[in-house]
Amino acid sequence: MDTDQKLAGKKVMWVEDDQLLGDVVAKVISNHGATVVRAMDGEEAIRVVETEAPDIVVLDILLPKADGFKVLETIKQNPKLMHIPVILFSNLSSREDIEKGLSLGALKFIVKATIVPNEIVDEIKGALRIA
Repeated sequence: MDTDQKLAGKKVMWVEDDQLLGDVVAKVISNHGATVVRAMDGEEAIRVVETEAPDIVVLDILLPKADGFKVLETIKQNPKLMHIPVILFSNLSSREDIEKGLSLGALKFIVKATIVPNEIVDEIKGALRIA
C-alpha cells in the first residue's frame, strides 16, 4: 500500500453513513498522512465541519438526518466555510444529481462504484493541488 505521506498536515473530513466503507477509506486516507475527521449523518457533518474546519470534505449524498446536498449548501453559504473544497461521493449517478451537486458548489462528483480507495486519495490530492 502506498503510504507517501503527501497529505501530512491536512485534515480530511469524511462523511459516510456506511461504517465499513467509512473505516476502509478513512484508513487509506490516514495512511497518506492526513488527519481524518468523520461524520455519519448530515446534521453531525454540519456540526463537525463548523468546529473542525477541514482542508477538504468528501461527502456522501444519501445520509440520515440531512442529505449531502443540504450539507453542501450549508457549507457553501457560510462565509467561514465556503472556501473548503467539497467532493461529492455517492452511488447516485443521474445527470440531474451530478448537475445539482456541481451547481451547489461541489468541486467534483464521484460515483462510488467507479473508484477504489487509493483513487479517492488521488482525487483529494488533486483537489488540494498536491502532486
